[in-house]
This record gives sequence, C-alpha cells and structure tokens, in this order.
Amino acid sequence: MLGDTFPTTGWPGCGEIDVVEVIGREPARVHGTVHGASFHGAAGLHGAYTFPSGVLADADHVYAVEWEPGEIRWYLDEVQYHRITPADLPVPGHWPFHRPFFLIVNLAVGGTWPGDPDETTPFPAQLRVDHVRVYRR
Repeated sequence: MLGDTFPTTGWPGCGEIDVVEVIGREPARVHGTVHGASFHGAAGLHGAYTFPSGVLADADHVYAVEWEPGEIRWYLDEVQYHRITPADLPVPGHWPFHRPFFLIVNLAVGGTWPGDPDETTPFPAQLRVDHVRVYRR
C-alpha cells in the first residue's frame, strides 16, 4: 500500500505498507515491511515469519494487516508475526501511516532487496490472488 500523497510527496515520504513479501530464495518465509522518509529500502522496518511446514506456494494462505492509528500488525493464516508502532521508528515523529493509503498488487522481480535475478531465478513466475478484502472495524 502507498500513502495517498504519493503523487505530490513521492516515495518514501508518502509511506508504504507491504502486506506480504516473499522472495524466491526463501520459499517458506514471509516478510511484512513499512517504509517512510527515515526508514526505506534496505532500512525498511520489517518482521518475518517462517512457515512451519512446506513452502508457501504449496497451498493457499491468508495474509493480513491490521492497521490502526498507532499500530500495524501482520498475520499469516491468523498468526501474528510482526507489529510496529511509532515508538519503533528510527526518527520520532515520522509516522506516515495516519492518512489514507491505496492498494497495489504486483509481482516484483529484483531490486536492491532481494537482489537481481540470476540463472537460478525461475521464470516464468506467477502471482495468484483469489481475492483482496478491505474492511473497517
């Protein structure tokens, strides 16, 4: 998700909440990350969870973020594996998660993290999404 100020503020100042990130060399591990003006790219604040049996692509899963004004929590199949609050930021007061965000669903390959693809990278790649649900309590 990106902050709705993206067109004027740009990234990373607009904020970014990554609901789920999985990299090819870690097929049983899911990452949840946030980015902002003082914590972005490789310095993004993230938590990870290793799936206890098999690899994530072997079955359908539910990835979730619960986002409240002062806290963001990440879940895989209803198991919370990461939490972040304004107190966790490297620079106090740079919490960009107090305004509307919009969703992006994409299959990204390469970049600074996890690195560029090489001869071991399987192609073609697929991202299968059954549904996306957004709700407000």
